[in-house]
Amino acid sequence: MASEASTGATESAVTVKVDNVSVSYKVLSKENRDRKVGISRILGIEPRVRVNALQNVSFASYSGEAIGLVGVNGSGKSTLLRVIAGLEAPSAGSVAAVAQPVLLGVSAALVPTLSGRENVRLGCLAIGLSPSEVRDVMPSVVELASLGGAIDYPMNSYSSGMAARLRFAIATAASPEILLIDEALATGDASFKIKSKKKMDSLREKAGTFFLVSHSIGTVRSMCSRIIWLDRGVIVADGPTKQISPLYQKWTKIHSAGDSDKSSEFLAEVAAEYSR
Repeated sequence: MASEASTGATESAVTVKVDNVSVSYKVLSKENRDRKVGISRILGIEPRVRVNALQNVSFASYSGEAIGLVGVNGSGKSTLLRVIAGLEAPSAGSVAAVAQPVLLGVSAALVPTLSGRENVRLGCLAIGLSPSEVRDVMPSVVELASLGGAIDYPMNSYSSGMAARLRFAIATAASPEILLIDEALATGDASFKIKSKKKMDSLREKAGTFFLVSHSIGTVRSMCSRIIWLDRGVIVADGPTKQISPLYQKWTKIHSAGDSDKSSEFLAEVAAEYSR
């Protein structure tokens, strides 16, 4: 794991402390190999198996850091963001933060029968803005959503893309001290993606600490100074982007080529190096 010195954070204040966090779920099993599963099926009980989404994850973030979380699907990146944001409780371990971390998402619960404008008001109140702050941000939220006159139509008349743009505009109305972004929220046409990228860049610059989940190592290199690489819920490496990025790129090429033995061997070598 990266030391404070390796990330250039020795003189900065800790903003988030993740201490030995594990998250596990019981999910429906489709396998017949496990004896317990076979017995469960005989008894008419839906068989479930335990999946470890995160395993003993520990690190600290510091003021001014931009941290990229990388890894293949199922590595635990989005789960870790949800735990940091307080949206999901860890099965073990703890998370402490100097301010409430805010996870940007597009799933805000809005009211379909109300207008887009009224949903902006309600949505902004729901994310913690005061009534006066809502009035102040209303023009910029409406402009970002790019709905034109439809902002005053009921949401149930919107296309899925229009609704997604409105949710994104609402979610980004606040400027949190600890900002968590899942790249999956980038939605809409090319023009809106450009606007949403500019908005995320602005939020990142204002935040004291910034976390980004992304499948694009290019995006991480351009936005983050530090990388935490996860695989199967475990931290493989944690350090400066310029060090971790080439290692991760090399591994993804091996992994995508389908050479599982070589992929596992390289992963183990990197993990051994960064666990010192």
